[in-house]
Amino acid sequence: MEDIVKIYTDTELTISHLKNVLADKGIESMVKNDFESGVSAGFVAGAVNSVDLYVLQKDELRAREVTEQFIRELNK
Repeated sequence: MEDIVKIYTDTELTISHLKNVLADKGIESMVKNDFESGVSAGFVAGAVNSVDLYVLQKDELRAREVTEQFIRELNK
């Protein structure tokens, strides 16, 4: 099993969009939403607006570059 690395945390909407951007670049990613997981399990964990995005360690550098560019565009 390959290691995964957290590369960014933001709102669900932003992370969903970034996940699509990474996919367009051929980078697989995984979303972890502790709040939704907690609600599904019957308890609350995490913050409502805190969603994490993970990638495989081998894709980390490229994913971080794409993420930084995405954030710059988002903040314009």
